[in-house]
Amino acid sequence: MESFLQSLRSKEKSRKMAGFWSVFCGEFDCSEAGRKLCSYDLRLLIDPSTCVNHLLISCFDVLLLIMLLFIMIQKSTLKPSHGQTQVQRYSYFQLLSAMANGALGLAHLCLGIWDLQECLGKTQTVLPLNGWLLEIFHGLIWLFVSFMISLKLKRLPRALSRLSSILIFLVSGIFCVSSLFYAISSREVSLKVVLDILSFPGAIFLLLCTYKESKYKDTDNEVDESLYAPLNGQSNKNGSTRYVTSFAKTGFFSRMSFWWLNPLMKIGKEKTLQDEDIPKLREEDQAESCYLLFRDQLNRQKQKDPSSQPSVLRTIILCHWREILISGFFAVLKVLAQSSGPLLLNSFILVSEGNESFKYEGFVLAISLFFAKTIESLSQRQWYFRCRLIGLKVRSLLTAAIYRKQLRLSNSARLMHSGGEIMNYVTVDAYRIGEFPYWFHQTWTTSFQLCISLVILFRAVGMATIASLVVIVITVLCNTPLAKLQHKFQSKLMVAQDERLKACSEALVNMKVLKLYAWETNFRNAIERLRNEELKWLSAVQLRKAYSTFLFWSSPVLVSAASFGACYFLNVPLHANNVFTFVATLRLVQDPIRVIPDVIGVIIQAKVAFSRIVKFLEAPELLSANVTKRSLNDNMRGSILIKSADFSWEDNVSKPTLRNINLEVRPGQKMAICGEVGSGKSTLLAAILREVPNTRGTIEVYGKFAYVSQTAWIQSGTIRENILFGVAMDSEKYQETLHRSSLLKDLELFPHGDLTEIGERGVNLSGGQKQRIQLARALYQNADIYLLDDPFSAVDAHTATNLFNEYIMEGLAGKTVLLVTHQVDFLPAFDSVLLMSDAEIIEAAPYGYLLSSSQAFQELVNAHKETAGTDRLVDVTSSQKHSNRAGEIRKTHTEQHYEASKGDQLIKKEEREKGDQGFKPYIQYLNQNKGYIYFSVAALCQLTFVVGQTLQNSWMAANVDNPQVSTLQLILVYLFIGIISTMFLLIRSLTTVALCLRSSKSLFLQLLYSLFRAPMSFYDSTPLGRILSRVSSDLSIVDLDVPFGILFAVAPTMNFYASLAVLAVVTWQVLFVSIPMICFAIRLQRYYFASAKELMRMNGTTKSFVANHLAESAAGAVTIRAFDEEDRFFQKSLDLIDVNASPFFHSFAANEWLIQRLETVSAVVLASAALFMVVLPPGTCTSGFIGMALSYGLSLNSSLVLSIQNQCNIANNIISVERLNQYMHIPSEAPEVIEGKRPPVNWPIAGRVEINELQIRYRPDAPLVLRGITCTFEGGHKIGIVGRTGCGKSTLIGALFRLVEPAGGKIIVDGIDISSIGLHDLRSRFGIIPQDPTLFNGTVRYNLDPLSQHSDQEIWEVLGKCQLQEAVQEKEEGLDSSVVEAGANWSMGQRQLFCLGRALLRRSRILVLDEATASIDNATDLILQKSIRTEFADCTVITVAHRIPTVMDCTKVLAISDGKLVEYDEPMKLIKREGSLFGKLVKEYWSHFQSAESHWI
Repeated sequence: MESFLQSLRSKEKSRKMAGFWSVFCGEFDCSEAGRKLCSYDLRLLIDPSTCVNHLLISCFDVLLLIMLLFIMIQKSTLKPSHGQTQVQRYSYFQLLSAMANGALGLAHLCLGIWDLQECLGKTQTVLPLNGWLLEIFHGLIWLFVSFMISLKLKRLPRALSRLSSILIFLVSGIFCVSSLFYAISSREVSLKVVLDILSFPGAIFLLLCTYKESKYKDTDNEVDESLYAPLNGQSNKNGSTRYVTSFAKTGFFSRMSFWWLNPLMKIGKEKTLQDEDIPKLREEDQAESCYLLFRDQLNRQKQKDPSSQPSVLRTIILCHWREILISGFFAVLKVLAQSSGPLLLNSFILVSEGNESFKYEGFVLAISLFFAKTIESLSQRQWYFRCRLIGLKVRSLLTAAIYRKQLRLSNSARLMHSGGEIMNYVTVDAYRIGEFPYWFHQTWTTSFQLCISLVILFRAVGMATIASLVVIVITVLCNTPLAKLQHKFQSKLMVAQDERLKACSEALVNMKVLKLYAWETNFRNAIERLRNEELKWLSAVQLRKAYSTFLFWSSPVLVSAASFGACYFLNVPLHANNVFTFVATLRLVQDPIRVIPDVIGVIIQAKVAFSRIVKFLEAPELLSANVTKRSLNDNMRGSILIKSADFSWEDNVSKPTLRNINLEVRPGQKMAICGEVGSGKSTLLAAILREVPNTRGTIEVYGKFAYVSQTAWIQSGTIRENILFGVAMDSEKYQETLHRSSLLKDLELFPHGDLTEIGERGVNLSGGQKQRIQLARALYQNADIYLLDDPFSAVDAHTATNLFNEYIMEGLAGKTVLLVTHQVDFLPAFDSVLLMSDAEIIEAAPYGYLLSSSQAFQELVNAHKETAGTDRLVDVTSSQKHSNRAGEIRKTHTEQHYEASKGDQLIKKEEREKGDQGFKPYIQYLNQNKGYIYFSVAALCQLTFVVGQTLQNSWMAANVDNPQVSTLQLILVYLFIGIISTMFLLIRSLTTVALCLRSSKSLFLQLLYSLFRAPMSFYDSTPLGRILSRVSSDLSIVDLDVPFGILFAVAPTMNFYASLAVLAVVTWQVLFVSIPMICFAIRLQRYYFASAKELMRMNGTTKSFVANHLAESAAGAVTIRAFDEEDRFFQKSLDLIDVNASPFFHSFAANEWLIQRLETVSAVVLASAALFMVVLPPGTCTSGFIGMALSYGLSLNSSLVLSIQNQCNIANNIISVERLNQYMHIPSEAPEVIEGKRPPVNWPIAGRVEINELQIRYRPDAPLVLRGITCTFEGGHKIGIVGRTGCGKSTLIGALFRLVEPAGGKIIVDGIDISSIGLHDLRSRFGIIPQDPTLFNGTVRYNLDPLSQHSDQEIWEVLGKCQLQEAVQEKEEGLDSSVVEAGANWSMGQRQLFCLGRALLRRSRILVLDEATASIDNATDLILQKSIRTEFADCTVITVAHRIPTVMDCTKVLAISDGKLVEYDEPMKLIKREGSLFGKLVKEYWSHFQSAESHWI
């Protein structure tokens, strides 16, 4: 009985075993009935096809999975490390291991899917499980291993990761050996055997990777920190208030789903995002890290091959090759996932026709469709996001490299690359290159996808595929000449854009001068001509793009027509399954084909931009090979030694700018440099600063520099920031600096003291105040050598005397000082005087020695006396030298503490639109030149094309299996509808180009007119970078991206709704799912736009910071280098690049966040439609319509992606239209011409000026600058205007030219109130020599007579009168000699002479000299004063001067103090008057001169 029960139990056990075995293996070989005992032979274990072998592998996989899950759980319990974010870098072993094991995993997955398909095809069931299930499970495990252990190794527990890798190594080794043994013994090789053998090398890589990486894990932190330490201090300090983005420390699933972005999106929905809400970038994405990596890689390239210039492109690729490979992997995964769609569709049609391979196949296919679309979505989002991130990093490093380069640019290179061009490199070219990585993988994935599609097509229509291939090849060949032309025209467009931007930049910088001379119209017309030239090339580029677009959009229609035609001739039968497999494949591939023109365009733009940037980065730099700068020996600190040296700005031995210079300056020595205009004084200082190339001889400098330039360079920011200039605050030292620089009284007048923000280039400061801030900056640096380039020319006599005594003699006691000056009265106090003439030092000796021995020097001193007019001052009683001691100042001065109030500062925060503006910016764009007509036509053509395509496919679906319609008739109708549709495509493309050109032209003209008509108060309060970023990058986006962007947002949206409509018509039940899903998608899109719009606006405003800092640094490059502050300014540039990059990073991440969620929605809709088709009774829909519906459904994802992507892109790009629009409606100045009130042609006749109760304020909320001035300048009189620095002298001149409108009172000239006539009529009738001499890029003739109103003879006569004839004749081209940007190739004195020449040519009855001869030596000044007296004998001449002798021969002198008229009378009467301000100024001026004269003569 017991044995019977045991036998029953054994049979039951055997039956259960048989059940499991039959499910898993398909058969059970152990049977008692056949007396066949279960024997487990070794061959069963080593044979890869046996069930035992599969069972062993399955056990190993389960064990490995448990270990990996345990590792993940342990990892999740570990606390995340706080503090500095680690820079994650993958080693070669990690990447090799990940790629090898990932490839193995994919191969196993593919083999498993293939086995499953074979199993279903043969047995119509999924059993047995052992083959396909094992391979899929094994593939997933290997993929898990490749990503989990290989790439996340540094974050895993060391012991467990090592144990896992050892286990994998041992088991893989066993299976490798067993498979090899089996292959040799049986002489059979299967794919399974090959994969088992290849798994062993993968395990070896993993083991090496584990041991290698864990060995260095502990030192990684130190290495990373030491690599990035050099520049960290500043950036950490600046960004301490902002947190690092969640992306830095997020996990794998969060990265894949963009879950890390949710908190920011939530904030954006709840409130308008502010700058402080945007997190900082990860450390490895910051500009500093990118630039250091780039520089490090560049240095390695140079070390490998020192003889050749390393390739910048190759270096960038080497910096980012890992990211490029990873994004490439996702691109491949996306293509493979997308290509599975038509294969699933083919199976679906067969199922719908009743040809099921197994039960519930329809459900499996519907679920498979959903998963395929989900994998496609995940991989495409990662592909795009990672490429965008690469683009961001490339843009950041290029911007940093350009900024660094422009700080080191040599003078000759600066002539080739103007400020406007450098601005273009950053705002346009670097932007275009940053866009390129996003499109990079499209260049080869499109070809890859085409190849896969051709294979699928071959399965569907056989040899007819050749026709498809031929059409595709012809399309590509037809596009080749178009692409070449586009490249050529793009290059021309960029050059034209450079020229236009250079002209815009020059006009905007010098807008005050243009308004004073009434030249705005002429310059505006010149810019318009350049813009028309630019539009010509823009038209050529956009037309080529239009033709390419037409070619590639029509190619799917042509491909299908050719293929079906070939099917007819080759007798290939057309049925629903192969026709709609073909259509579905074509619909999937048509979107990548349609973006080919964009890809080509981006590649061309990037190539042109890259060649321009590389040319700039390879431009010559300043060299200091012949300069030794040492300060090791304290005895030598502060000394300069130049021996037999020649210097040339052009770096040309045959054209020296300075010749045979021998100079020795001992520590602590004070040396004055004087000479006539253009003799080389400023060039000598520049040579000492290593700015001018040393072509012969040697120069040695010991110690630290401080430099004060002749043209004051002031940064945007507070006065305090300008003075400290990066040095720590020391209150006592700071107060003493303010006192010695004579700034204390000025600071009391400013609303916020030294925390008052200065406008760009110091617009809200007088010339004297700018120079004194420069002097304070130099003194506070506590340098060894002080190089001062004529700093006293812009200040009045009293201030000059104070500065000389307190600053030069006391403040710089013991310091080495080289002072360029035209003021002879200061020379006796110097240890030595250098006399320069004709680019050489002709004398170098003490003042007394020179006066007695040098004829040239005696002439200089005598000219000074004659200019001063000593005979006019016989009655002037000598007064004691006035001086304020530091102690007295400190007694009376109580230190004030100012708080920076941001509310009423001059420079306002840049405005940006708030919230969703809806269609407002689109309407603004389309309203330009009736652009909405062109857009409507284009949209209608697109709609017709989409309807045509739907009709085409409907015809095919309805009649493909209809025996009454012949194949030829089917194809001909299909072809006819397709050709008609493509005609509308051509019209659509051409109307889009027309829209582009008309809108771009209109927008720019309005912007230009608005900027040129804007009052000076706008330029005073608006940094130049804000305007330039609009006329460069924003305008470039509007020109190139917006028109086609609008079209490409509309086109896929129509395709998407067409696809949805087809799905709904075939299976109306899908509306139950699709309508809620569409509502959800719209809500999601609104949720996204709340944050995305603000992010893009921030990107626009922060871009202005980068542009502004670049423009400002370019202007002050010499000062920055002199103070050795390049690193600090570069660090600030890096910080600003990051501030700009962060909103851009979060903007494109938000874009992917949205699309991924919407793609999931479309995948649900498609899967629902498929399920409904399965659930509906057979015969409800024909197989043709099911095929058509699914072919449209498969492209639903790609249409939605393109639709949302293009909508997001255009929503981001339309911000540029918003930004342009902000400056298109600036409140304008008074009209240029008032037709009813034009003055007579010969007005002014007498030149009589009456000023009645004149009150001036610069802004409505600002205090009065001029307070009720009343006086009359009689016609023909010479009027001198004097006063302390900052008293309002230049403001009075501004009021005369109506640069600022009176707040009260009026000015009447020859009976006409100047406020009643047009500004052009007013300004064109007056002559002026402005305070800041300005030259424009062009020729000598153009600078003197830009309106071409005078003959060459007249111009030569004027050049003779203003002492420039000889200098111009020395140039080979004469009047056509070049004048570079800002007149940099002419000295400051010569520039003032040019301005005098303009006044002499204009011959106005009223001439204003605003400190016109401040930078001219006394001898030249004497000649010029005589020339002015002769040429303008019967004219009213109004002179603002700091040199008292200049106004001594005036008819009357007007003295102003604190904006009030103090006195107005003849100069001699004022001198004799008790308590006269003018008398005080004369005495102050002469006290020093007389004491010097009595001391030396």
